[in-house]
Amino acid sequence: MSRMTPFASPLLLGFDAMEKTLERISKASDGYPPYNIERLAADRITDDPERLRITLAVAGFSEEELDISVEENQLVIRGRQVEQGEREYLYRGIAARQFQRTFVLADGMQVLGAGLKNGLLSVDLIRPEPSRMVKKINISVPQ
Repeated sequence: MSRMTPFASPLLLGFDAMEKTLERISKASDGYPPYNIERLAADRITDDPERLRITLAVAGFSEEELDISVEENQLVIRGRQVEQGEREYLYRGIAARQFQRTFVLADGMQVLGAGLKNGLLSVDLIRPEPSRMVKKINISVPQ
């Protein structure tokens, strides 16, 4: 018996890619590093649209050990720490592990920039207001 999904409706044409994206998101359950997503208010004076800020806790990572890229419609943040020579730990509670955190971006989302301060990596995104488009379709008689 085949599985019925909400996107199998004949009224939802072309949404199969969204279904695959939702499946991929549900499988990514690693909680490291922790992050916040906040909404920054739109600036009415300069007419800037609404912005979002993703903040990741990346204590112990330097700028050179972090990589931020946009691949298709995904924001990918990777961290890889380099071992710093021979050290003898009596106790090691701070993990030096690599990570990859992926955020799926809606159409039109743009990355403004990123900054690293006090062990927090902030990535600013902008969501431009979509333009409303109405297109008239002419009906022609087949010959």
